[in-house]
Amino acid sequence: MKPFHVLLTALALCGTASATSYTVKAGDTLYSIAKATGVDASTLMKLNRLGSSTINVGQKLNVGGASASTPAARPAAAAPAPQGGTFVRAAATRYLGIRYVLGGTGNGGIDCSGFTMNVFRQMGINLPRTAAAQWRVGSAVSRRDLRAGDLVFFNTMGRTASHVGIYLGDGMMANANSYHGRTIVEPLFGNAYWASRYDGARRVLN
Repeated sequence: MKPFHVLLTALALCGTASATSYTVKAGDTLYSIAKATGVDASTLMKLNRLGSSTINVGQKLNVGGASASTPAARPAAAAPAPQGGTFVRAAATRYLGIRYVLGGTGNGGIDCSGFTMNVFRQMGINLPRTAAAQWRVGSAVSRRDLRAGDLVFFNTMGRTASHVGIYLGDGMMANANSYHGRTIVEPLFGNAYWASRYDGARRVLN
């Protein structure tokens, strides 16, 4: 049997290792790891030089000294959102340029709610299938309080929430656009078509 002080030293070393790195498990997303470690997802991307939010099972991530088992304490107010504009844009970029197909949910073709559903799945959040159903999740957000990651909704077919996109910040949104025939990034309120049909926004990323 090893001496007690040797065991203590070993435990301390294990604690140090777990506090500086995290091994990706099945079902993990960059967003879920950010929530568990208390490290902003955009910071995780910078620490690990990730070009996108895609991660692989078994991959070791530098978490900058945080511990996945004991999330870092955060101030009660004004804490930065872990998803951050950088992370949301990276998640959305993965699906940009895909051909628009009504009812589509995959790389062969995708529609507006299929696009938002896929992007949010990367962040560990399961959205309902349709724009109308997504309109009923999360909490309402006023236009002046929009932040990256908010779902933005439009009346394009004579009914509320017949189209949905993702606000990326800086007045831009990503959406699967049937007119352009693909998923694109474009102005939100700087586009007269969208500005005149805007219904509101919902926040599902806390």
